[in-house]
Amino acid sequence: MEKKYFTLVSFLMLAFLSNVLFSQNNGKFSNPILSGFYPDPSICKVGSDYYIVNSTFSYFPGIPIFHSKDLVNWRLIGHVLDRPEQLNLDGLGVSRGIFAPTIRYHKGIFYVTCTLVDGGGNFIVTAAKPEGPWSNPVWLPQVNGIDPCLFFDDGGKTYLLYNSDAPENKPLYEGHRTIRICELDIEELKVVSENKILINGGVDISQKPVWIEGPRIFKKDGFYYLTAAEGGTAEDHSQVIFRSLKVDGPYIPYEKNPILTQRNLDPKRKYPVTCTGHADFIQADNGSWWSTFLGCRPYEPFEENYYNTGRETFLAPVKWINGWPVINPDFTEVQYHYPLPIKHVTGKVDIPYNGNFTLRDNFEKNKLHPSWIFLRTPREKWYDLTSKKGFLSIKLRPETCSGKKNPSFIARRQQHSISYGETSLQFIPQNENEKAGLLIFQDETHFYYLCKSKNENGEVVQLYKSNNDSTTNNMELITSKKLDDQTGGKELILKIKVTGEEFAFYYGRKPNNLNLLKDKVDATFLSIKKAWGFVGNVYSLYATSLGLPSKNSAFYDWFEYLGKDKVYR
Repeated sequence: MEKKYFTLVSFLMLAFLSNVLFSQNNGKFSNPILSGFYPDPSICKVGSDYYIVNSTFSYFPGIPIFHSKDLVNWRLIGHVLDRPEQLNLDGLGVSRGIFAPTIRYHKGIFYVTCTLVDGGGNFIVTAAKPEGPWSNPVWLPQVNGIDPCLFFDDGGKTYLLYNSDAPENKPLYEGHRTIRICELDIEELKVVSENKILINGGVDISQKPVWIEGPRIFKKDGFYYLTAAEGGTAEDHSQVIFRSLKVDGPYIPYEKNPILTQRNLDPKRKYPVTCTGHADFIQADNGSWWSTFLGCRPYEPFEENYYNTGRETFLAPVKWINGWPVINPDFTEVQYHYPLPIKHVTGKVDIPYNGNFTLRDNFEKNKLHPSWIFLRTPREKWYDLTSKKGFLSIKLRPETCSGKKNPSFIARRQQHSISYGETSLQFIPQNENEKAGLLIFQDETHFYYLCKSKNENGEVVQLYKSNNDSTTNNMELITSKKLDDQTGGKELILKIKVTGEEFAFYYGRKPNNLNLLKDKVDATFLSIKKAWGFVGNVYSLYATSLGLPSKNSAFYDWFEYLGKDKVYR
């Protein structure tokens, strides 16, 4: 085993400190504030503390909750749905499951409302502390739609907003939706009124606006402001705003809507941010207003709009103009750097989430860092950090990443278009169906798998590409290489490097002297544009016996991630 020169904490803190120094020295922060697959952000403020939650779809644990005191440096303090009894993801596709949570705080209680798509529907969970424990879901069967959001009115009533069907379920065109409101008994967590349509179609139904969704209401200067996304969560995405003197309307749209979009800009512009929308609003203690929203970062050639990092969380200033909030008011393009909202006061943050950075996990703790995620709900403990000290042990199981169960798959997000994931593996395959290694994964039918296995000639390193053929375990062998020595469980380094639209795959015995297995592999195959879906790529430690029983295990000594996008250099 290679000597470990850095502990996890010291290595991660070095990476984080370099990020903080950029902000402190330049008086600016870097967007996105949560890079990689952290979509559909919702934010709330309690005292001087800020909290963000995001969609997780069919990954477990569900709904990460981040804490900050300065809106810029965020610490992952837990997950809202971290117990199997809270979240059943069995049988769901990767881009189903947990859609668009909203976090709110009222009279000492935190509330998260959300939708389990293709599962139980809409629900509420509560907690006295943001880090949990959170309650089991309370389901809302009367709410027919998605994207539920609570609003606590001054008079003591509580309302639930959501995106629903067209009036009488008779759409005038594809994408015709409504925003509806109903009253909620906050003590019993039950709907206590009929729903009412607040927005039909969007800003101007004569223009056939599509996919009005993600509604929020907040109150300022006697007006109720209703903001929602419009246009669908791709290049035509936008954020619009309405206001009313009464919570149940009528709501009048801002004449200069949308208040945020990038859809009409030159697709060839350098380092574009696209797909912006699904915004939430917050006011800082210094009186300034800010908005969190999702956006995407295509890689070169920019006009092709290929991106693998998914939808990410951005932050931009808000200016009130004639009684209306406008996001990013001083620029046409969303900026990668804005002045710091408030003085840097967050304090210790264990790992960075914005800018360029390097992370390394030496698996020396007694539990995994909460940034590691699983594909669907784990029902058994098939991994541990104790079987072999200083290693992550993963059992080979019949489940595969191309199925819809929980495979032996532990992942972290790809957060940069120029990055690598690298790991050290000890594994002795007993049969050709036994494989362990490193996966770059978008969904069940879009992934590449760099692994160690064996064939009739002995131990090999292999590279697979996903396909739709179930007779070949939904993947095809691209290339393989016989390992040059037969030393059983000797350390094997595996590395996946991405430079925008291309992957390169490496293997070897020493990290600084790796062999190229294959380069110029199509990375756009894993892009949202080609694969579709709502998630981003993840690097995963993955071991499988491809449908057959196995008693074998793979041992991972460390994992390293480096992100180095040009826009931050």
